[in-house]
Amino acid sequence: MDTPSYLKFNYGLRPAKQVERRMLIDAFLLLSEAGFHVRHYRYIGMGSVHFIDFALFHKYLGIQSMLSVELATDIDNRIKFNCPYQGSIEYRTGVAVEEILRQTFARRDNAQYFIWLDYDNILCRESVLSIYQTAGALSEGSILLVTVDTEPPVNDPTGEKNRKADNEENLNISKGYFEKHAREFLGERDLKDFRYELLPRINIDILGNAMSLGAKRSGKSFFPLFNFLYADGHRMLTIGGIVVDRKHERMLLKSALLGACYIRTSFAAEPFKIDVPVITRKEQMHLDSLMPIGNLDDRDFELAPEEVANYREIYRFYPTYAELLL
Repeated sequence: MDTPSYLKFNYGLRPAKQVERRMLIDAFLLLSEAGFHVRHYRYIGMGSVHFIDFALFHKYLGIQSMLSVELATDIDNRIKFNCPYQGSIEYRTGVAVEEILRQTFARRDNAQYFIWLDYDNILCRESVLSIYQTAGALSEGSILLVTVDTEPPVNDPTGEKNRKADNEENLNISKGYFEKHAREFLGERDLKDFRYELLPRINIDILGNAMSLGAKRSGKSFFPLFNFLYADGHRMLTIGGIVVDRKHERMLLKSALLGACYIRTSFAAEPFKIDVPVITRKEQMHLDSLMPIGNLDDRDFELAPEEVANYREIYRFYPTYAELLL
């Protein structure tokens, strides 16, 4: 069995993930300005033992009603100990998030939700169907995000180089896996479509179709907003958007959100790649002094033009880490 991700990583020290979180907060603030009352949404996510997203959304968006779901039953005490703002955050252990969603929408309370299915593994049949059903059950104005690992579904303990190889055996394994778990959202694909570099596109198409078709079956529309690709280790994908009717769509089209560099209003578009350069604190301070339109002088220090361009897109969201002696 794979080691759980909360034992592999400190969730607060993943720079690309932290950039993604800050972009989401920026987006939701813009949504709030456009008339979406995000502060009053109910957030359902996967806080694990770190609760990073929950703390940020509570502090910066003012969300008061939150539920964290954790399938593991052997860390109940750790979750209870680490849960912040216990007046606002509920948590449940030993229950799959898919079951929580079924229970939630069985009540048909017509509340507005912000749901982030932040999986740390590759998509599977249960998660795909849950996304489809959730998109159909959400009320207008509700937000749905999904994160999945886009590494190949090839179990190769001998090393990642072999697992990522685009040989016929690996391609057939990948094709068979996605056809088994998401055939109705995948469509017909050639074997070459399952090359390592194209697996993010396979995942985008599956998840985007599940969201769009799920909303459509209940007479609603799904408006894409997010399509992030990043890596703090494994290559991860986050896509999502908002369930809309004509009123909410008009609100969106008038908002400043659609002008943000990280927004993707079509699942067919290329994802926004969160590419965090490895720079020193002094280099970061110098780059910040040049933003938002400045260019680095070659005499300052060696940094490729594409790295400067990448930083220009994310500098407002770039995390700063420091050691504190307490």
